[in-house]
Amino acid sequence: METERNQKHVVNPDTRIGHVHLKVANIERALWFYRDILGFEITQWYGEDAVFLSAGGYHHHIGLNTWMSKNASPAPRNTAGLFHFAVLYPERRDLAQALRWLLDAKYPIDGASDHGVSEALYLRDPDGNGVELAVDRPENQWPRDREGSLAMVTRPLDVEGLLAELDS
Repeated sequence: METERNQKHVVNPDTRIGHVHLKVANIERALWFYRDILGFEITQWYGEDAVFLSAGGYHHHIGLNTWMSKNASPAPRNTAGLFHFAVLYPERRDLAQALRWLLDAKYPIDGASDHGVSEALYLRDPDGNGVELAVDRPENQWPRDREGSLAMVTRPLDVEGLLAELDS
């Protein structure tokens, strides 16, 4: 008989991760990235030490605060903590627009990958937090092995093809 501890827990498939709240060293510098380059809009300031941003009027997708991190150095990369969070765009054209904005701002991009299930850009925000900008492919296009299991890959992203989305 399986004990309660060994029972499989299954989260509701409609569950989503709603927002990320980041410790930053400088609010204005973080806003330059999230608002001025990526295009998120401020929904609310919380005093002078925190601000909330969103896409489309949601209460917040991104929270930024300096409560414990004002003027602090980024966390070392080889320690436990956030690897990256993903901003998932609804359309490929939206990812192309984000890439164009990054290129126009001459913002450094760490990588660009095609995972079969998604296309993604990888970068770090001004505080060293990993950020993935991505768009998913329709599920019926996801790569599968012979048994039907997911078979994600990491291939170079067709950056030229992605930017061509802006011309159509």
